[in-house]
Amino acid sequence: MTDSAQRKGKVCLAYSGGLDTSCILKWLINQGYDVICFLADCGQEEDFEAAEQKALKVGAKKVYIEDIKKEFVEEFCWPAIQCNANYETLYLLGTSLARPPIARAQIRVAQKEGCFAVSHGCTGKGNDQVRFELAFKALQPDIKVIAPWRDSAFLEKFAGGRNSLLEYASQQGIPVTSTKSKPWSMDENLAHCSYEAGILEDPNTTPPADMWKLTVDPKEAPDKEELFTVEFKKGIPSKLQYTENGKTKSVTDAVDILTAANSIGRRNGVGRIDIVENRFIGIKSR
Repeated sequence: MTDSAQRKGKVCLAYSGGLDTSCILKWLINQGYDVICFLADCGQEEDFEAAEQKALKVGAKKVYIEDIKKEFVEEFCWPAIQCNANYETLYLLGTSLARPPIARAQIRVAQKEGCFAVSHGCTGKGNDQVRFELAFKALQPDIKVIAPWRDSAFLEKFAGGRNSLLEYASQQGIPVTSTKSKPWSMDENLAHCSYEAGILEDPNTTPPADMWKLTVDPKEAPDKEELFTVEFKKGIPSKLQYTENGKTKSVTDAVDILTAANSIGRRNGVGRIDIVENRFIGIKSR
């Protein structure tokens, strides 16, 4: 079906600007849907303006960029810290904590635009499809969910995986920065940055040095301590005091506290883990 075909209604797509969701955007349009793109700002280092322009160029009717950093930190990260939440001892829930506020913001946009459906780019073998769709249904039980990676026609068209997506992008005039190198996926927000899939699924493979985005290699970090003070109220961080460039600084806003703490950890090479988790559907994933 082409753009000139009868339209099927509005769909709100969780869009990242990457290869997968850009191809999904065009595929939905070619299926006859009017697509509203939604991006959540969870604190990731991302060029939102470039993603917006890309979505509009591909054919999105509108693009919403929703800043959910404050609600993400205060309603999800802080309670997780308060109860020392983790999964299987080491998994620190950075991705899973962000999914409910993202889903909530996406439903808000879908309702505002009168969308009959929401869509996402989650694969059929991961946890995110469960996280998002349970949240969607809890927030709006009658919402329709379009999950392309579980759609037989979509799977047949993109049977070659990443290579098929790159070929489709070329055919459809979708601008991409993805290449066949660096074969792994990444999820980033204020709480973490995780990497999985591709070459990382082989436990004998050491993650390449250029993969790590948010932390200095511990071997390259300063060989001395950095002192800082965190104040808590009822288990919730309320103040962070630290020294930067010889000046004492103090922050009390929730987002500012986590942002500053991330900077301290980054420059000191703190926060890297390499684990194998048990996914909800039974698959093991590194």
